[in-house]
Amino acid sequence: MIRTTVKIDGMTCVMCEAHICETIRRAIPSAGKVAASRKRGEASFVTEESIDENVLRAAIGASGYTCRAIGSAPYEKRRLFVRK
Repeated sequence: MIRTTVKIDGMTCVMCEAHICETIRRAIPSAGKVAASRKRGEASFVTEESIDENVLRAAIGASGYTCRAIGSAPYEKRRLFVRK
């Protein structure tokens, strides 16, 4: 799994965060765990495979926000209890 983090300018309120999350879900249908933070100026989500960054940039731009950077890193689910 891959966690993608997107740096975004222009989010000012909770509705902006919701709008960004909805934009990501529509642009990347396989996205899960979608979250946005206006305080950090970023959004993140998890996918099984790599995404087309151009599609994401275009969707965010079309919604009125500015995509500054996109980064990806491997993602592992956190486990609450580990058996030995």
